[in-house]
Amino acid sequence: MAPGANTDFGYESVPWGEKASRVRDVFDSVAGRYDVMNDLMSGGMHRLWKAAYITWLRPRADMHLLDLAGGTGDIAFRFLDAGGGRVTVADINQEMLLVGKKRAQGRRIDSAIEWLCANGEDLPIPDASIDAVTCAFGIRNMTDKPKALAEMRRVLKPGGRFLCLEFSRLALPGLEGLYDKYSLEIVPRIGRLVADDEASYRYLAESIRTFPDQDKFAAMIADAGLGNVAYRNLSGGIAAMHSAWRI
Repeated sequence: MAPGANTDFGYESVPWGEKASRVRDVFDSVAGRYDVMNDLMSGGMHRLWKAAYITWLRPRADMHLLDLAGGTGDIAFRFLDAGGGRVTVADINQEMLLVGKKRAQGRRIDSAIEWLCANGEDLPIPDASIDAVTCAFGIRNMTDKPKALAEMRRVLKPGGRFLCLEFSRLALPGLEGLYDKYSLEIVPRIGRLVADDEASYRYLAESIRTFPDQDKFAAMIADAGLGNVAYRNLSGGIAAMHSAWRI
């Protein structure tokens, strides 16, 4: 899809150039309650998914991690706790970054993290300078996903790794109806009660449905020039981790 056309914003079709600002408004609204809502929406499962994610990443003390769409710092903190080295957290949303910085200050690790307000589709980072790129629950909100993947490849060193954690498609037959009712009806109500924002959580639930399934996303990663693409389902495909390398 070329810029200038329409793109998805949940189930709504919006002009290509409008999506980024709409997404920014969503996360401006939910930033202060984002982590609490993650616990409520997933029943705490996101913590297990992120633990599996970090285990698959295998952090090292000499590894420089770029965590995209990581504003509140959750992945960065886990990376450091697991023995990782430098971390750059990049997020398009300044409000999310402010939450992350405050959390890092509370942990007294703010000096270990560089915070960068940047669009994942146009990163102000030199070519071949990063050991690993992670993106957890962020790429589905980006307008030009192929361009974002190409940027991730560009900044990775040869031999560097890309690892994505994202909501995906159920691989367990018979549960689709229950899952749809929960995510499309109950999650927005929780958003209204806890974060005073039903519309943002309706968008987030809808955005899962418009994101490519596991195999299609794997093909997109390969098309961006990354190799050895593999994925692992979590909780029956509610979420999935995709791994690839710059060869």
